[in-house]
Amino acid sequence: MAGSTRGARIERTVVSGVFSLDGQDFDVDNNVWLVGDDDEVLVIDAPHRAEPIVEAIGGRRVTAIVLTHGHNDHVTAAVDLRAATGAPIWFHPADRMLWDMVHAGTEPDEALAEGTRFRVAGTSLTALHTPGHSPGSTCLHAPDLAAVFTGDTLFHGGPGATGRSFSDRPTILDSIRSKLLSLHGDTVVHTGHGEDTRISAEIGSVR
Repeated sequence: MAGSTRGARIERTVVSGVFSLDGQDFDVDNNVWLVGDDDEVLVIDAPHRAEPIVEAIGGRRVTAIVLTHGHNDHVTAAVDLRAATGAPIWFHPADRMLWDMVHAGTEPDEALAEGTRFRVAGTSLTALHTPGHSPGSTCLHAPDLAAVFTGDTLFHGGPGATGRSFSDRPTILDSIRSKLLSLHGDTVVHTGHGEDTRISAEIGSVR
């Protein structure tokens, strides 16, 4: 558990698999974030395989499956997870070309956008559209939990990668500066891979 308020808490499970893009494959460990309580949870990202995510959910009601972006290592299990839980998939349409590489012929349920708000276990999360790593990259800010879930936009040590298709470094830097570094410095950054950091720790890493 990384934090809690009014019954809501943050849980992480790690699922390992392969990230594939531009004809290259990489072994990766992905963080899956669950925000909720003993009765209901919201799931952030659905990498690789649904089974370990379903196990982490532990029979609780899933209010939403929110995908931070469309790379395969964040969305591969989304359709299976939807089938297992009945929860809708929220996805930013600007990453549809990436979704279609993995789930051609299958649709997400809801369009994620700047300002989309989710309620779960008495707390709220608000979507921040942060393009750059991909056009539809989106973070979720949970102010009651002093947390932001950044997918692959911001990591411990700086911005996410921008050397592949559909990514752009000036855009990700602008997104981080305008949407993330303006958050309270004590906000914990829960990333798509690796360890947590804080907003205050990353101010100097964004150049």
